[in-house]
Amino acid sequence: MQSGRVTMTDVAREAGVSPMTVSYTYNRPQRVSAETRARVLAAAEALGYAGPDPSARSLRYGATRNLGLVLGEHLTYAFDDPQAVVFLAGLAEVCAERGYGLLIVPTGTGDEDADRVRAAAVDAYVVWTTTEDDPVLAATRSTRRPVVVHGGPELPGTTMIGIDNRAAARAVGLEVFAGVRKPAVLSFPLDRNRETFVRTGLDPETVAFPVTRDRLAGYRDAARELGIDWSTVPVGVCRTSDEGEARTILRQLPDVDAVAAMSDQLALAALPGRVSGWDDSAVAAEHDLTTIAQSLRAQGAACATTALGGDAPTHRDSWHLIRRASTSR
Repeated sequence: MQSGRVTMTDVAREAGVSPMTVSYTYNRPQRVSAETRARVLAAAEALGYAGPDPSARSLRYGATRNLGLVLGEHLTYAFDDPQAVVFLAGLAEVCAERGYGLLIVPTGTGDEDADRVRAAAVDAYVVWTTTEDDPVLAATRSTRRPVVVHGGPELPGTTMIGIDNRAAARAVGLEVFAGVRKPAVLSFPLDRNRETFVRTGLDPETVAFPVTRDRLAGYRDAARELGIDWSTVPVGVCRTSDEGEARTILRQLPDVDAVAAMSDQLALAALPGRVSGWDDSAVAAEHDLTTIAQSLRAQGAACATTALGGDAPTHRDSWHLIRRASTSR
């Protein structure tokens, strides 16, 4: 075994080939004959050479072959939340097709978040929906790498992919609020503090998360069209899409006769009753939930495709209302 750091040149000398041939053996094996490749690998094993340094190769070619997902949630959220799992599958599908790795960068844990994002060895970022003032969003933009934001916000230097949440919320709101007198909303968090509370007549313009803001605005549009005074509509704000948490929030609401929920999981807490959900997940069909259908897998694939330099649709109009028994009760 040779002492010191073994280089590609050492292997080439031992195998009696050029350094370029050694490089091809590891990086483009189809360009090297089986006999030559075997000789190079035997020389590498004899010298204790493990192969090219991936970080050095990244510097040389200016690419890591990794896509970064900036999650903005606890890491377990990516595997516990059903819709996050579907979105991840769309990202992973594109990464697998293109030979990329997928690096999840969880944030929301402290002041080091921005530094962690900037230091990530990735070629581009996909950012799970966040707020305009989120430091990690500024951190991704500062790297001058491609940045795609799912669900918003849409800022200069980034691309936003997601459905028209306001139009979709108006459509489902017209369905679930029709003919009722005392509707309510089960909402996603309003900002990165993720506080839970009940507030009547919540002004969507005060909401920092774009998805939450647009859905509340759409529900308000529907209420006004149906002659319902929005200032009387209670909004229960949940920290997550947890059914148990939604049940706790519902117990704080006054007597209501219909509930518009921002996810199918939240909607389950209002059953049996007049209720709508969102996403058309498996539980929506199982419980006959009226809901908004969208493909988060397709949106995840579009985010990855766009981040890696391809063309993908915005998916703004890629949603539709599904009417089921939950709004005829």
